[in-house]
Amino acid sequence: MYTHDRQIVAAGVPLAEAKKAVIFLHGRGATATDILSLGRHLGIEDAALLAPQATNNSWYPYSFIAPVSQNQPALDSALTLIKELADEVIAAGIPASALYFVGFSQGACLTLEYITRNAQQYGGAVAFTGGLIGQEINMANYKGDFKNTPVLITTGDPDPHVPVRRVELSAGILAKMNAKVTTRIFNGRPHTISPKELELAKELVLGL
Repeated sequence: MYTHDRQIVAAGVPLAEAKKAVIFLHGRGATATDILSLGRHLGIEDAALLAPQATNNSWYPYSFIAPVSQNQPALDSALTLIKELADEVIAAGIPASALYFVGFSQGACLTLEYITRNAQQYGGAVAFTGGLIGQEINMANYKGDFKNTPVLITTGDPDPHVPVRRVELSAGILAKMNAKVTTRIFNGRPHTISPKELELAKELVLGL
């Protein structure tokens, strides 16, 4: 088992000068540099873009719907790394309401797990193919009030890694915590990010 060293790849406006920030979380087998390239496709300008790099290119070793214990200590290490990065953004003078999260696949699951464990009014979050983590959902982990934070969750049907049922369950939990959740399920879409999803992210969440 493994934990994550701090490796942050940055782009866009330097954090010390930015008024907004986006934390990107890559998928299994990918890199921080890969996911940062989404910033161009999403048309994000005038924001600090930050992407941590997972050890072994994977945030946790097994499926996100495996028992949580099987994914430790990597999962807790990943969540701690995101919290440290979010705290650094806020300490630089960017309020949580101007902090955004974008993740794909494993990174989308981690995005949803992190923001739901630390719910408050964020700028917004995009989970391209993801859901809350664990074989069973542990509601005791989820605290706070999203205060109408916009959240987009997408997936394909079927998807080889992310069951539609978990996407829908996750969306319902976030909505009960006052997130403004949009769910989009694309029949027959492969495990990727489609142009339509990028457009939805721009329209519904990012607007940067």
